[in-house]
Amino acid sequence: MEDDTVEEMYEATTNSIDDLGPGPDSTMFRSEEMVLCQLFVQPEAAYVSMYELGEAGIAQFRDLNPHVNDFQRRYVSEVRRCSEMERKLRWVSGELPEPPPPPKHSPRVLTPREINILEERIDYIESEIQEITRNAQNLKTDYLALIELKLLIEKTQTFFQDHSAHRKISASVQVYNNEGAIGHLGFIAGVVATPRVASFERMLWRISHGNIFFKQAQIDQPLKDPVTGHELQKTVFVVFFHGEQIKLRVKKVCHGFQATLYPCPATYKEQQEMIAGIGSRIKDLEMVLEQTEQHRRLVLANIGRDISTWMVAVRKEKAIYHTLNMFSMDIVKKCLIAECWVPRQDLHILQKALDNGVKASGSPIPSILHHVPTREVPPTFNRTNKFTRGFQTLIDSYGIASYREVNPALYTIITFPFLFAVMFGDMGHGLIITIFAATLVINERNFAKKKTDNEIWNIFFGGRYIMLLMGIFSIYTGLIYNDLFSKSLNVFGSSWKNVYDLDTLTNRSSFDLDPAVAYTQTPYPLGLDPAWQFAANNIIFLNSFKMKLSIIFGVIHMAFGVTLSVVNFNFFKKTELILLQYLPQILFLLLLFWYLCILMFIKWFMYSAIATDPALGTSCAPSVLIIFINMMLLKPAETAPPCRTFMFDGQDAIQKAFLAIAFLCVPVMLFGKPVYQIIAAKKKKQSQQGVESGEIEPSEDDGGLSEVLITQAIHTIEYVLGTVSHTASYLRLWALSLAHAQLSAVLWQRVLRMGLSGGSPVNAIMLYVIFAVWAFFTLAILVLMEGLSAFLHTLRLHWVEFMSKFYDGQGYSFFPFSFSAILENDEEEVPAKPNGRPPE
Repeated sequence: MEDDTVEEMYEATTNSIDDLGPGPDSTMFRSEEMVLCQLFVQPEAAYVSMYELGEAGIAQFRDLNPHVNDFQRRYVSEVRRCSEMERKLRWVSGELPEPPPPPKHSPRVLTPREINILEERIDYIESEIQEITRNAQNLKTDYLALIELKLLIEKTQTFFQDHSAHRKISASVQVYNNEGAIGHLGFIAGVVATPRVASFERMLWRISHGNIFFKQAQIDQPLKDPVTGHELQKTVFVVFFHGEQIKLRVKKVCHGFQATLYPCPATYKEQQEMIAGIGSRIKDLEMVLEQTEQHRRLVLANIGRDISTWMVAVRKEKAIYHTLNMFSMDIVKKCLIAECWVPRQDLHILQKALDNGVKASGSPIPSILHHVPTREVPPTFNRTNKFTRGFQTLIDSYGIASYREVNPALYTIITFPFLFAVMFGDMGHGLIITIFAATLVINERNFAKKKTDNEIWNIFFGGRYIMLLMGIFSIYTGLIYNDLFSKSLNVFGSSWKNVYDLDTLTNRSSFDLDPAVAYTQTPYPLGLDPAWQFAANNIIFLNSFKMKLSIIFGVIHMAFGVTLSVVNFNFFKKTELILLQYLPQILFLLLLFWYLCILMFIKWFMYSAIATDPALGTSCAPSVLIIFINMMLLKPAETAPPCRTFMFDGQDAIQKAFLAIAFLCVPVMLFGKPVYQIIAAKKKKQSQQGVESGEIEPSEDDGGLSEVLITQAIHTIEYVLGTVSHTASYLRLWALSLAHAQLSAVLWQRVLRMGLSGGSPVNAIMLYVIFAVWAFFTLAILVLMEGLSAFLHTLRLHWVEFMSKFYDGQGYSFFPFSFSAILENDEEEVPAKPNGRPPE
C-alpha cells in the first residue's frame, strides 16, 4: 500500500459503530479494527473502572492535558504517595536476605481504606527496620571498637616488653631541656587501615622531623565494617614522642588518616586487667548482637512473604492515577472525560468495566461510552499468542504495519522456517535444533518464572517456537537432500546399478555416475539417491539442482508477495490499482522470470541421456541461463547440428512477445497511477466547485504533478531493478546450502574419520577425543554460526524481497493501559507512549 491518504483509510475502515458490540473474530490476516471512544466517568467510579481496564489491557488512553505540567494535575498527590510507598518497599526489599516469593494473585481491587492501611503499615515497617538496623550498626560499631582495643593491647604488650626497643627509643628520641634534664617519653596507640600505613608513617616522620619512634603490627584476622559489612584490613600502631607540641601534631595526623585512637595502659598488670574486662564486654555484646540479628531476620521474613504483593498493589495504583491524570475534568457536570483507542472486538469489556465501576461506587449516575468519528490514523494492534508472538516480532522489527493492511506474519509462520531449512538442510543438525527448542517449549512455564538479564537467553527463549519449526523443516529438507551429518541413508536401495569393474573401483576412490549406462530408469522414492554420495560429479549435480530450486522458490515467493497487494487494494477500495499497478507488476515478473523457471522444467522433462533422438540427448541440452540472456538481448542462438536452436516450436515468437509485453508494462507502472490520480483530482475539484461544462478548465498544480510523477518513477525503477536483483538474491538459498553441506563433509572426513580409520586400542581411546572435537565444531560452527547465518539471510529475504512487494509498514504500535506490561518493566515510571498519538 503506497501513498495512502488519511481520508482514504478512514473511508475504508470506518463503518457504522453505533452498535458497540463485538465485531467479527480477529485473525492474524490483518490488524484489529480500532475504535476511538470517549468516556464520561464519575470520579468515584473511575478508580474501579480503571483497575478492571488495567487488568484487561484493552484501552490505549490519550493525554487530554498535553500542556498541563505533571505537578499541576488532579491526582499528583496520589502519584507522589504511591511513589513514596514504592521507594520504601524497594528499600525494604534490598534489606531482605533472599529474594521474596512471587506475588499472590489478587482478584479484587483494594479500597481507598485498605490502601491507607497499607501505607501506614509500610511506614511502620520502614521505621522499625531502620531502628533495628541503626541499633545493630551501633552495637557492631561498639563491638568493632572492643575487638580493636583488645587486639591493640595484645600487640602493644610486645612493644613495651621489648628491651632492645627501649634502648632504641632512648637513643633516638632523647630531648634535653635548658638544664640538661632528660624529658619523659609519651605515646599514642591506635588502629589504622593497612593500606595507609606507609604514607601514615612518612607523614609522622615529616611533622616531627624524625623525633618519634613508630611501631606497628598488622592484625591477622580481617574485621567487618559495621555499616557495609565489608572486610577491613587494619594495623595496630604505637607512636612514642616527647613534648606536647609533637603530641598535638601526631593527633592531627591520626585524625587526617582516619586512625582510631584508644587508651592503652603502659604497665603489664593494667593491660591484663583491661583485657579481662574487654573480654566480658565482648561476650555480652555478641549475645546482644545475635539476639538483634535474630529479631531482624524474623521481622524481614514476616515482611518478605507479602512484600511482592504489596509492591504489585502499589504499582497498580500508581499506574491508575497516572492514567487518570490524562483525563480532563468537566467542571459543570463534575465528571472525568477520557479518550481511548479500543479494539472493536473488546468494546463489551470496556462497557462492562465502566458498569462495574458505577456498581462498586454506588453512584446513581452511569458512565457513558460513545465513539468519536475521527480521520486520525488508529494504532496497529495484531492479537497474538505465545506461538505467533515470535513471528509477529520479526515483522514488527522491520516496521509496524500500517493500519489494517495485510499482516505478513501469518505467512511467515510457514515461509520463514521453510526458506531457512532450504539453506540448513541436514537431518542431524535439524534434530539438534528441534530437541533444544522442544526442551524450551515443554519447560516454558518453569523457564518463564526465572527472570534473567541474559539477552542471548531471552532471545532464544522468545523465539523457541520459531526454532522448533526451523528444526522440523530442516529435518524434512535434510530428508529430501538425504543428508545426515554429511552422510546419506540407504533406505530404499538405489536406482543406480553397478556397471564398474573391480579395477576401476580399486584404483579410484570415486567415479562419475553416468545416467546413460548406470541409471535403472526408476526414480528414487523420496529425496536424493544415496549413490550420489560416492559420485565424483555429485557437486556438479547438486549445484545445478539447488540453484534451479532457489530460483523457482524465489519467483514463487515474490509472485505471492505481489499478489498480496491485491488484498490491500480491495480492502482500501483502490480497485483501479489492480489494473494500473498489480497487473503490470505481476506480468513483468512472470513473463520474464517465471518463464525462466518454465524453461527449467521443460529442460528436465525433454532431455534425457537415453533419448533416441540425438537432438534430445544430454549433449544437446541447452543452458537455460544462456537462453534467457539471448532473449533479453534479442540475440539469436548458435547451435550445431543435430542440436536444435530452440527447445520447442514457436519459442522465438513467444519469447519476443513476452519481452514486448514485459517492456510495455513499464510505462503502465510509470504513468498509470499518476494519470489516474490527476484525472480523479480534476473530477473531484469540478464537483466541489460546481464547475459547469465548458466554463472553467481546471488545471493540476505543476508542483503536485511533478511530485506524483517523481514518486511513481522511483517506485517503478525500484520494482523493475529490484525484480532482477531480488531474483538473483534468492541464489543465497543455493550458496548457503552448498556451504553448509561442504563444511559438514569436511568435518566428517578430516576429523571424525581419523578416529574411525584404525583398529588398535590406542585409536579406540583417541576416538573419544576426536568425537568430542567433532561434536564441538559441529555445534559451534554448523549449528550455531551456520544457523545464525541462515537465519539472518532468511530474515533478509522476507524483509526485502518478499515484504517490499506489498508491505507499507508506516503504522505505530498499540500500547494499551495494561498492568501486566507495566509490571514486566520495573524501571518504567509510567506506561509507554500513553498519549496514543502517532509519532511525528
